[in-house]
Amino acid sequence: MLEPTTPQEKIFAGARLRRLRREQGLTQAEAAEALGVSPSYLNLLERNQRPITARVLLALADTFDIDVRGFAEGSDRQLVADLEEAAAEPVLSALALDRIELTELAESQPRAAEALTRLHQAYRESTGAAAEMMSRISGGAHVGAGGAPEAVRDAIDAQRNHFPELETAAEDLARKLKLVTRHRDRTLEDHLQDAHGVVVRVFEDAVMGGTRRRLDFHARRLMLAESLPLEARPFQMATAIALLEQGELIDELADRPGFAAKEARTLYRISLANYFAAALLMPYSAFLKAAEASRYDIELLCRRFEASFETVCHRLTTLQRQGERGVPFFMVRVDLAGNVSKRHGGGVLPFARSGGGCPKWALYEAFRTPERLLRQRFELPDGSAYVSVVRAIHKPGAPGEPPVRYAVAVGCEWENAERILYADGLAETDAAKIGLACRICERPACAHRAFPPMNRPLQPDPWRRSLSPYAFDEG
Repeated sequence: MLEPTTPQEKIFAGARLRRLRREQGLTQAEAAEALGVSPSYLNLLERNQRPITARVLLALADTFDIDVRGFAEGSDRQLVADLEEAAAEPVLSALALDRIELTELAESQPRAAEALTRLHQAYRESTGAAAEMMSRISGGAHVGAGGAPEAVRDAIDAQRNHFPELETAAEDLARKLKLVTRHRDRTLEDHLQDAHGVVVRVFEDAVMGGTRRRLDFHARRLMLAESLPLEARPFQMATAIALLEQGELIDELADRPGFAAKEARTLYRISLANYFAAALLMPYSAFLKAAEASRYDIELLCRRFEASFETVCHRLTTLQRQGERGVPFFMVRVDLAGNVSKRHGGGVLPFARSGGGCPKWALYEAFRTPERLLRQRFELPDGSAYVSVVRAIHKPGAPGEPPVRYAVAVGCEWENAERILYADGLAETDAAKIGLACRICERPACAHRAFPPMNRPLQPDPWRRSLSPYAFDEG
């Protein structure tokens, strides 16, 4: 048994330790045995009556394969960001809850903090739905389940966008098929026909009616639109294989989050099928080896695995296999209007759930330089630093319409800069000072500010015009 020792630096992380144990489905006695401590000592650790020692941190890393730096450094960044948004609402802003108080709540009572953020999210959705209903009531329009995509994103982030069961199943199939990148189109077509009696056919967009992929069960055909880029067709075939062969596993995984809305579960199933497709076309070990050897050269990975920039960026966010981890990446995709249509924080970068992003991030500059990679080092108000790579991309639009344009950003914490090709030459002194969103950013004197921070009282002065259009109490 490990005995408590006096640490050089006291770390109280009882709430995170308790949450980790519950995520592993262990009782205190089982966790104590796994860590080599007594149940009574583990109970004291979880109640923050004893600091977590270096020896216990090492036992945690060895037993649960976690990054102890992330475990010891502080609370969940996304959870704190969500709490800040909730505290900035008019119904709570009068309490003037500051970041220190919110961080303490996230650290000491993470489940209660998460309950508060879910309540805030439900509040925003209900008020938004009510406003939409009022605007459409004369026409009798249907109001859909707008909260389903956000629930799915939360569920994926809770898994750090890594699903070991799907990775294993994909690697097994890739090995069975002897899947090679250069010939995978034919291999996947043959497998669909041999295993399922499904033939792959490419049709004109007019025939597909705006659909990119459709499985015609009656005719046993997988129909693909000719507007799909060549590198996207294997992905669509692999997604169909996932739904045909991994339905039971996908259903089991889709049941775990306990979605309240059936639409959320269906969207989650689609995400899981897409995950399997990426894992099949870019097998974990081979992809990670190539990524590490090239220092995460995205363009090289695109060529080697014949995948799009977005697909490779998405795959980079999944490299969290126990005992074989890559650099933790985040990813976000926005359209020309600034709408976030895809995001994966992975515990790396928190995102604002409402309002626009920060225009000082190169993410929004990318639309001016399509197909060019933009590198940037940026810092958030809490001092955390990141390196990001951004590129504008386009996808086929509806028949007769222009392409759909997006900007995709992928990045990691600056502490991993030496492992990232794109960090070379970026000086620490040149970091862009950005915020998550204007409404929760408290940076003063920002010429880009579009809204005042919701948790700071305005102090307008008609005789003074500052750099920012809004003057507020900086606390």
